[in-house]
Amino acid sequence: MKLLTHNMLTSHVKGVKNGFPLRILARKVEVRQIDFNPNFITRMIPRIDWSVLRAAAENLGHGQGLPESPPEEYESQEDFLKSAHHVLMEVEVLEGDLECPESGRKFPVTEGIPNMLLREDEV
Repeated sequence: MKLLTHNMLTSHVKGVKNGFPLRILARKVEVRQIDFNPNFITRMIPRIDWSVLRAAAENLGHGQGLPESPPEEYESQEDFLKSAHHVLMEVEVLEGDLECPESGRKFPVTEGIPNMLLREDEV
């Protein structure tokens, strides 16, 4: 699961009002080289919750050099875009759990795929 994906997932367990952000409890994390596409990263920055991304990256040991918030005119700052690309696209949680901040429900991540399916009693 890439951190881009994590930034968009939320818990929909019945009764949960605030299911975002899910806490990452990683058992296996890998960094995989992905071709840098500055246009894609530039388009994604306004769509993500930067503070959540930054916290997740730090939790996984990959938050070095990330600013508190995207700099103004980040579109033209290649170093920033490469740092954002690294945490969004290259850092991948292969095994672990995503924990709902409100209910504590854990959703497994297996072979990089988060299983967000709810049990019958959670719908």
